[in-house]
Amino acid sequence: MAETPEPEVSETPEDEMKRKFREALERKRDQQADSAAGGRGVDPSKIHGAHGPAGSKRSFRRKSGG
Repeated sequence: MAETPEPEVSETPEDEMKRKFREALERKRDQQADSAAGGRGVDPSKIHGAHGPAGSKRSFRRKSGG
């Protein structure tokens, strides 16, 4: 069933602002859902390479008594 637009009644500035925020939120959610459905794609994280293999292998040696 298709959505029918509601007849426009004189909106107050507050109602118009709320409607715009709701529409923007729906667009944002749709955009996030599309990117999440793609699986491994572009990393949305703002911090890259924080966790992962170190540049070189570190070795630790125990001191011998003496």
